[in-house]
Amino acid sequence: MTCSRRLFLLGTATTFAGAFLAACGEPPSEEVAKTAVPVGSAVILDRFIIAQPNPGEYVAYSAVCPHQQQKITVVDGENVRCTAHGSVFNTASGEVVSGPSLNPLTTAALEETGDQLVVSNPEG
Repeated sequence: MTCSRRLFLLGTATTFAGAFLAACGEPPSEEVAKTAVPVGSAVILDRFIIAQPNPGEYVAYSAVCPHQQQKITVVDGENVRCTAHGSVFNTASGEVVSGPSLNPLTTAALEETGDQLVVSNPEG
């Protein structure tokens, strides 16, 4: 079978539409075992930070630093740090401990499912 111009354009449009919808759709969620999140500290996933400030109490944030949208990459006890410019945030509250960021971390939706924690798009 030969590829006509019409068939080619239809295929191209379908591929583009699928890629567009995938890019604009709901971002995927991430999950981690509750046991992987230390009490009084946090873990950094691909797109999110999950902390356990007190035993059995979990909070989640976007791993994107509100200062200049770099990824937060370091957990230091009860704080996380963006190595791009040095902003430090408290994992219990998301508040800025030291700047240059003036804004707190963006809260993310967190759901407990059995022994797992599922985090998804930032709330807002």
